[in-house]
Amino acid sequence: MKSKISILLVGLMVVLAIAGCAKKEAPAAAPSLKVGMVTDAGTIDDKSFNQGTWEGVVRAGTEFKLDTKYLKPSGTTEADYLKEIGNLYDAGYKFVVTPGFKFETTIFQAQTKYADAKFVLIDGSPHAGDWKSVVGPNTVSIFFAEHESGFVAGVAAALQIKTGSFGFIGGMEIPPVQKFNWGFQQGVDYANKNLGTKITMKAENVIYQGSFDNVAAGQQIAASMYDKGVSVIFAAAGGVGVGAINEAKARATAGKTAWIVGVDVDQYAEGIYSGDKSIILTSAMKGIDVAAFDMIKAELGGTFPGGKTLIFDAKNNGVGIPAKNPNLSPEVQAKVAEVFKLLQAGTIAVKAEQGTLIK
Repeated sequence: MKSKISILLVGLMVVLAIAGCAKKEAPAAAPSLKVGMVTDAGTIDDKSFNQGTWEGVVRAGTEFKLDTKYLKPSGTTEADYLKEIGNLYDAGYKFVVTPGFKFETTIFQAQTKYADAKFVLIDGSPHAGDWKSVVGPNTVSIFFAEHESGFVAGVAAALQIKTGSFGFIGGMEIPPVQKFNWGFQQGVDYANKNLGTKITMKAENVIYQGSFDNVAAGQQIAASMYDKGVSVIFAAAGGVGVGAINEAKARATAGKTAWIVGVDVDQYAEGIYSGDKSIILTSAMKGIDVAAFDMIKAELGGTFPGGKTLIFDAKNNGVGIPAKNPNLSPEVQAKVAEVFKLLQAGTIAVKAEQGTLIK
């Protein structure tokens, strides 16, 4: 009997020892991804680029139960941006999304300094100040076909208004903003030549303000254009565009006609001035939120496209106008959908360069 008990005790000790070893050798659970964002000039609720990017991050945070956080720099220099990236990194946020070309030299440095972090640079490519793109293995660079988005918005606006004068207000004269302008002009020209519209767009009504945060200047420029007979302004200008929207709302409230074509995101809600009435005719959208969300999802799935430059365009539904446009008639929306399909198929080619102004 004693012998049997001894054998049982030894066996139990062996089992416990094995269990203990197995417990020690089990791999630790991977820490949950913490996603951070550093904002560019403007605020997180700018109804434009910052907000669109943050909404994509928040959506991923909610869907995948991730910690998310954004930091707003005290300035807009490379040092200001690097400081906030460092603050996020030190707090464990090792997946960082940054919106806009101003982050290009910043991410060039950060992707090396924080080699175990991941970076998503929207609308820009890392470089050392020499414009020679270097997308590190821990970074993905994302661009959009703004000219295609502007084109579709131009067609839609022209079809809805049919006749009159259009204008354009840009922020800084940089490629993404320029492409919006050039594509918009081509869209209006296409509608004039193929769809029976008669829209004019004069050189004096195409203005780059020079910043993305001067709301007052945007309102003044818009007021001047409306006074000269412009009925629709495409505002691709961040906070400057908000100023244009404010001017249009004030005029609409007074019973005057003043339309705005929004940018980056669906700005319809921002243009509401009475009940559910909005001065936003439509918006030239970029899938900013989708880009941010998709990159986070890719990281979680182990397919983060580090070292690559991605293009979001009409073919992959990365650009376009809102699916629902309360200020566009059903007939206009149907026609625009037809044009968009031609764009996706390559039947229509929009140039990402300066064209001849519509006369």
